[in-house]
Parts: sequence; C-alpha cells; structure tokens
Amino acid sequence: MADTPPGPDQPASNASSDQDAALTELGYKPGLKRTLGNFHTFAAGISYISILTGTFQLFYFGVSFGGPTYWWSWPMVFLGQLMVALCFCELAARFPVAGSVYNWSKHSGGPHVGWLAGWMMTVATMVSLAAVALAYQLTLPQISSFFQVIGDGTGKYDKAANAVLLGTILILFTTLVNAFGVKLMATINSAGVFIELVAAVVLVALLAAHITRGPSAIVQTDGYGQGQSLGYLGAFLTASLASAYVMYGFDTASSLGEESIDPARNAPRAILRALIASFLLGGLILLFALLAAPDLHAKELSVDGLQYVVKAALGHTIGVVVLWCVVIAITVCALSVQTAGLRLAFAMARDNNLPGGSKLARLSPRFQTPVLATCLIGVVAIAILVVNINQPQIFSVVTSIAIVMIYIAYLLVTLPLLIQRLRGRWTPGRFSLGRFGVPINILAVLWGAAMTVNLLWPRAEVYNATGPQHWYLRWGGVLFVGVVGVGGFLYYWFVQRKQTGVLAEHSSEGPSEPMAHGAP
Repeated sequence: MADTPPGPDQPASNASSDQDAALTELGYKPGLKRTLGNFHTFAAGISYISILTGTFQLFYFGVSFGGPTYWWSWPMVFLGQLMVALCFCELAARFPVAGSVYNWSKHSGGPHVGWLAGWMMTVATMVSLAAVALAYQLTLPQISSFFQVIGDGTGKYDKAANAVLLGTILILFTTLVNAFGVKLMATINSAGVFIELVAAVVLVALLAAHITRGPSAIVQTDGYGQGQSLGYLGAFLTASLASAYVMYGFDTASSLGEESIDPARNAPRAILRALIASFLLGGLILLFALLAAPDLHAKELSVDGLQYVVKAALGHTIGVVVLWCVVIAITVCALSVQTAGLRLAFAMARDNNLPGGSKLARLSPRFQTPVLATCLIGVVAIAILVVNINQPQIFSVVTSIAIVMIYIAYLLVTLPLLIQRLRGRWTPGRFSLGRFGVPINILAVLWGAAMTVNLLWPRAEVYNATGPQHWYLRWGGVLFVGVVGVGGFLYYWFVQRKQTGVLAEHSSEGPSEPMAHGAP
C-alpha cells in the first residue's frame, strides 16, 4: 500500500485549483465551496460511524442474543469492513468527487450499476437517518423522565411513539443546519466529534476502573443458542448484527471531496483513521462494559443496554454526564448521515439521474448548498418514522433495513472494482494497494455478500420480535429491499436512463450527451 506524497508544498489557492482541475477532467464544473481541512473530513467519517451512538443504541441487541461472547463480532466486522475501506481508499484517491459510492460504481461498473448503487444508497441514507434519530429514545428518557413525552413508557406503543417525536425534532434540526451551508455543518460536526472522542476515552478509563470480572466472561456462551439449528453460531450471527450496524459510513469522508482541500490525499487517510479509531475505542467500551456490568444476567442488560451499565457501574451523576455526551454523539451522527445523503443525491441529480434532477441539484446562491435536496431527505426520513409510529420493534426493523441496503450498495462498488482488476483495467491514483489489491478486493466482495445474506435472513428476532407473527413482517427486509431495488431499476431503465447526462449548469463543457461510458 502506498500513499504517494503530493510533492513540494503549494499555496492553498494552487492546491484548490489543482483539485478543481481534477473535477473538470471528470466532466463537472466546480460549484460547491472547498473549505474543509483534514480534521473536518476525518470528523465526517467518524461521526457517521459514531462510536457512542452505535454502541449505546445496539449493545442491548447483541447481549440479548449472543451474551457477552457477542463481543467477538466487533473485531470480526472490523476486519471485513477494513477490506472494504481499503478498496474505498483507492477509489477516493482516484475519484475525489461528491456522492462517492454512486460515482465510484458508475466509473467502475458503468452507468446502470452506478445508478442502482446510488439509488440504493440514497434510499438507505434516508432510512438510516430515521434509524439514527430513534437513538434519542434509548438515551434521553434515561437521563430524565421529562423526555418521555408520550405516556410513561410502560404502554405498548409509548416508546415507539415517543421515539418518533424525539427523532422528528432531531431531523428538523439537522435539516436546517445542512441547508445553511457546509461551514456551519462542519463546525458543529467537528465540535461534536471532539466531545465524542474525549467522552469515549474518558468512558473507557472509567469502565476499566470499575471492572468486576476477568476476560474469561467473553468466552462463555452461557447457554445462548439453545434450541437453534446452528446452536451458538446461529445466536452469534444474529448478535453480530449489532456490530454490523455500527461500522459503516466511513465513505462519508470522501463524499465531501468537492468541499475538501486536497481530497485525493486526505480522504483515504480520513477513511482509515475513522474506521480504526472507531474499532479501538468502540471495542474497548464494549469490552470494559461487559467486564464492569454488575450482573451479566440482569434483565436490564437486554432492555436498557449500555445505558444501564454506565449508570449502575459509574453512579447516577457520572452516568448522566456520559449519557449527555451520547446525545451529542447521536446529534452529530444524524447530521453526518444527512450530509452524506445530501451529497449523494446532489451527485445523482447533477447527472440528471433523479426525478426533478435540475431542481434537486440547484445550489443556493447564498449558502452554496442544494437546499431542496436537503429538505427532501429530511421529509422522507420523518415520513419513515411516522409510518412506524405504532411498531413496537421499530428500532430493529428500521435499522436492519437501512444497513442491509448500505451493504448492498457497498457490494455494488467492490464487485465491479474487482472485475476491473481481474481484467487489468484498473489504474489507481495516489493511493494504491499494489499487489495486495486483488486479494483484498476478493475478501471485500466475499465479506459484503456474506453480511448481506446475514442481514437479510428472515429472522423473527429481528423483523417480527413481538407477536402476532406475520410472514410479511418476517420477510420484511427482503421485500422492502426487493421493491426498492427492482422497482427503482425498472423506473431507471424505462424512464430515467433516457434523460441521463450532466446538466448544462454543472458541466465543464456545457450540455452533454447521455452517459454511455463504463470503466475508465
């Protein structure tokens, strides 16, 4: 692996001109404001992954099905996602443009594969935004009962309905921030990430100081998996979804390529740093939480999750302070998710690859952001919440559907890239995997395919956790993804592809012909 240095130092204005020239070579006219530095791009990636959001939102799920041994799914998922991230690093250096997944798959697999990947990722982002917003419900009411606005939390639909209310408020906030420009978004996001990183390090130290048992606790299955056809392996695969739900979104660091300084060099670094930092800090939080929990068989572990451990082990006051840091992490995570989705929608709309593309790609003269696309993503995410307002298993269902679509979109990037490598048609940019490219890419594809099957598997525990049992709920993931994927592609094939082409106002050469190119 190599990250070729850029050569002699250049003034910022010259570096910006070079990056704009690279954008022009891809057929686009610079329009977004290029102001983001190294930490901003790193913060975008790590805030999407969001250590505190993911661990606190899904700890209960992993422990419920896999017990303490579920911790081993964390390094397993990291290694798989590291293979994907390394492929993304090459692509980020080669194509430093907005809408990373869409543009990468378009250049590696052709316009049809690119559209499908972009479409899946766009829908997934809106569902994911709704899923992240639900995390408020798992934290705020544990800080104070004041935040349980609807009912007292004991009713069948109290928590789901209240989650929709709190989530809607969060999405309205992130929509306003994203509409007012990238500088405001980056400032809030970077400040939130700084607080999250400090809080994560402090939390690791505090939990380590309150350990009550040895590491042997995370190698005991304690009867989990009994009654399943695959035994503990089946329980572990279900529990591993809690880790798979967290370690994704590192491509966000490259989605801001047109707003970053020297993205061909900085984006690959930001991707790897975000993933590795999240793995280390998140893994230590989960490990020490399991070793510090007062009772590994307590019912609260599978109900209140990591929030219960923090308050029980560290005391109410310190616990509440940590939970407020979690709230900040959830906020910047939602902000980053919407930011990534916005850049993706803008990239597709700029190629006239979405209905109403010219309107969705229109930049605000004052804020230089696509305001209409921002509002659309926010409205759809809120609608997803409202539809599920009386769904008791709202957390696992919405989250599962969001993540499986993202894994499929990633697979639509890594698989075409592998084909290009095997054909000898792939030329990396400033970041190269060298001779390790093919084996790493193969592992990335195998990992993505395996996790897609695992995520889509029609488990009642995920898609129909509470009665009554319905086949359409149990197969909800397959049905939703199938409708979005097949229905969306049919629309593209019969309608949208006839109109595809870089819009004149965004083209470096004026009006363009419909895109018919494949790999570079």
